[in-house]
Amino acid sequence: MAAPADEEALRPWVDKGLRTQLADQLSSAKDKASNQATGLITQAMDLLGVPYRRGGNTEASGFDCSGFVRHLYEKSVGQLLPRRAEEQAKNTEVIERNELQPGDLVFFNTMKRAFSHVGIYVGDGKFIHAPRTGKAVKVDDMRSAYWQKRFNGARRVPLDFESNKP
Repeated sequence: MAAPADEEALRPWVDKGLRTQLADQLSSAKDKASNQATGLITQAMDLLGVPYRRGGNTEASGFDCSGFVRHLYEKSVGQLLPRRAEEQAKNTEVIERNELQPGDLVFFNTMKRAFSHVGIYVGDGKFIHAPRTGKAVKVDDMRSAYWQKRFNGARRVPLDFESNKP
């Protein structure tokens, strides 16, 4: 009986003993991504209650939505994202809503323009964000009617992300 096509394609790897090495590298990459997401979400939760401030990007002064996301990625993962939500969307990988994992970015149209609001997916249909003036960093459910109606898309920040902007 002939080997399945996938097995046949991997035969050179197996013959050279590289299949295990490849599997270990993939597992290591998944573990790194999972650990980064856990750290990111933990640090995000520590910022619950920090007030919204338009243009804000520090814990001391407060955050707007994109400043919050940028701050967390820089602080927890060491990756500097662009400053504005639409630039963050443009410079990250498009994923489907059903592919969301903790740490992914979720975008919404809250100002009659695409990608005008961003938050960080935390799992179970929820995301953390800096909502608007008079509010503070909080967790919301993406399945609520308000957020469902305004959902614009999801993005993933690659592990080797480098901003296209200086």
